Amino acid sequence: MLTKATVVGAGGMGTVTAQILAHNQVHVALLAQFADHAQELLVERENRRYLPGAKLAERVHPTFDAAAALANSELVVSAIPCQYLRGVWEQHGCHVPADTPICSVTKGIEVTTLARPTQIIQQCVGDRPLAVLSGPSVAPEVAKCLPATVVVASVSPELARLVQSVFTTSWFRVYTNPDVLGVELAGALKNVVALAAGILDGLRAGNNAKAALLARGLVEITRLGIAMGARLQTFVGLAGMGDLVTTCVSPLGRNRSAGERIGAGATVNEVVQASPAVIEGIPTTRAVLELARKHDVEMPITQAVYDVLFENKAPLTAISELMNRPPKAEDLG
Repeated sequence: MLTKATVVGAGGMGTVTAQILAHNQVHVALLAQFADHAQELLVERENRRYLPGAKLAERVHPTFDAAAALANSELVVSAIPCQYLRGVWEQHGCHVPADTPICSVTKGIEVTTLARPTQIIQQCVGDRPLAVLSGPSVAPEVAKCLPATVVVASVSPELARLVQSVFTTSWFRVYTNPDVLGVELAGALKNVVALAAGILDGLRAGNNAKAALLARGLVEITRLGIAMGARLQTFVGLAGMGDLVTTCVSPLGRNRSAGERIGAGATVNEVVQASPAVIEGIPTTRAVLELARKHDVEMPITQAVYDVLFENKAPLTAISELMNRPPKAEDLG
């Protein structure tokens, strides 16, 4: 039975995963990336920066000492934003025992390399058991023990079952899935569509427009995933459609909220500067478009989001151009 774990990254999702593990009788070292944040967590017993209102369980132990936190850990959860992931694991990877598995909850694609989170971790720490936990799990809702259901993917069935067992509670249900590639792609790509959904909200475009966006956005995500070798079933499941719906409709989602501000007239820089947490979909949009080009996959929604974020195209113009593309048959693949 697992007794000790370490969560690397004390943001909202890192804190939530630590709380779930603690609920299941696991002692958890919650490794913050900054000493002042670790001290705040120790004193306040609450993550006021990223998850206000949720008191830390007794078995959650905030720390800034990576060597001590990782040395005897039986499971490591990686909860670092994707664009910072490599730097953190290049620094801390040497402290993880060689046989200790790592489970990623990061959603994104590294812009400079187009690598997925588990690929980045493996490149930094070497060959070891890896898993990814993903799905519709907005952190503030999970912190309140509202029902949520996710998937864990790993090439190791044993590791998938271990993660499933230590994260399953009466309100947090975990399914297993062998498709690591598909689960990670779905988690990253849905943030791009969520930015588009927020832009529609900012433009007050209505529910019909958002429904169409989700349907066609899922087609884009699936199309790229299959081209890269992922399974179709993953994209119609929790990691795909499930996470896409939550991210595009929840007022708590950072990416949808960021898109809404952009649609209402704020600049991308203003939105980024005002957010206390990383808006992962913004850099991911660059990476996804590059992957689409590499695999010769058409992704008009992603292109439109890119044009708004990085080419200063007016959101209304981008939407109008999408609506005025040449008529065609509905392509679901």
